[in-house]
Amino acid sequence: MVHNSKINLRRTGFLVAAFVLTLAAIAPPPALAQSAKSAKTLPVPRYVSLRAGEVNMRTGPGVRYPVDWVYQRKNMPVEVIAQFGTWRKIRDFQGAQGWIHQSMLSGARFVTITGQIRTLRRQADAKSGPVARIEPGAVAELLNCPEGTGWCKISAADHQGWLRRVEFWGLYPRENIK
Repeated sequence: MVHNSKINLRRTGFLVAAFVLTLAAIAPPPALAQSAKSAKTLPVPRYVSLRAGEVNMRTGPGVRYPVDWVYQRKNMPVEVIAQFGTWRKIRDFQGAQGWIHQSMLSGARFVTITGQIRTLRRQADAKSGPVARIEPGAVAELLNCPEGTGWCKISAADHQGWLRRVEFWGLYPRENIK
């Protein structure tokens, strides 16, 4: 009888080991599971920027879809408006839409200057002295957008200063950046 219980314990141990190995083989590695979870928790819509100096925008979410446009401006801000797996549907400041792989996007915040030539100010005040003049279409890093003000601090071409929120694209009206 003792001999049979040893066989049953061995069989049970073998079955448990086989079950654990099967789970390990089919479960995603922790890093992949975490990145998939993180992507699902990020809000849509949201602003991001292009990670590289050359980024393909496709007509659909996958490499089988043709390239519709090639962006050639690193850090250009885009708005994520939909997600499908590892693909993000984006919109640029001119309204063009398409799909970009998530690996080509960064969470770093940048803005595109809109309208006419803008004056970068020393302080968040229209009467403050000028730091530089920035042309439309220029890309600048978004540094700070305090709550309750219509101004944001940006950095463009080695110059830091303040612009009114209405003078660029890449920030939601009530969004604050610290």
